[in-house]
Amino acid sequence: MTMDHYTSPQGRRLAFRRAAPAPGPGTGKATFVWLCGFKSDMSGSKAEAVFNWAEASGHGALLFDYSGHGASGGRFEDGTISAWREDAIAAIDGLSEGKLVLVGSSMGGWMALLAALARPERVRALVLIAPAPDFTEKLMWPEFTPEQQAEILQEGFTLRPSAYGEPYPITRALIEDGRQWSILDGEIAFGGPVRILQGMQDADVPWGHALALASSLTSDDLVLTLIKDGDHRLSRDEDIARLLAVCGEVAGRV
Repeated sequence: MTMDHYTSPQGRRLAFRRAAPAPGPGTGKATFVWLCGFKSDMSGSKAEAVFNWAEASGHGALLFDYSGHGASGGRFEDGTISAWREDAIAAIDGLSEGKLVLVGSSMGGWMALLAALARPERVRALVLIAPAPDFTEKLMWPEFTPEQQAEILQEGFTLRPSAYGEPYPITRALIEDGRQWSILDGEIAFGGPVRILQGMQDADVPWGHALALASSLTSDDLVLTLIKDGDHRLSRDEDIARLLAVCGEVAGRV
């Protein structure tokens, strides 16, 4: 799985790995595109598991890092939802062909939904793990203390502690830009298969958020799986096995 780089139309240098679907007419193979979470990258266990499964199954696979993430260029603190949405669409347009299944984890779920709305002719199915649409406004901002909110508004950023490493900056630009991409308060027009995996012990994205998303999506072919002892990452062996089983199911539908 060799890593390469692609320069997006916006001039950002995006790291990616890809495998082409099995050749030949009528193979019915889709390309599975992994969309990472906030401050995450394509080297994670779930991303690699989906890539390896897709390649072994004859499907195409695409992994990439948003700007400011992983091996891509740019600074994380310069990123916004608009920029990362542009990265996702640029990767889809420039690095894949044919029908797509978007697999999004956490913020990647938001990116998958935004990309599906932007490219409805290509995106046939969604697999979402602890999806976090609208997280900047609905999940992150309310959790900040009044002092942190004031710091963001006055200084332009605050440092948010992370359970996964060093604290990272949350900028005013990120919060304010995110508002224009809010989708949960209205109908989300997507008619293809949707599978949502959500842990009920998720400390970052409460499972009620997944219920709200399921209610907003127009698809009738939607299954929400609640994993009672599952956390936010859902990266245990049994979680990954469940994820790959869901990918196999939607592959048969597209």
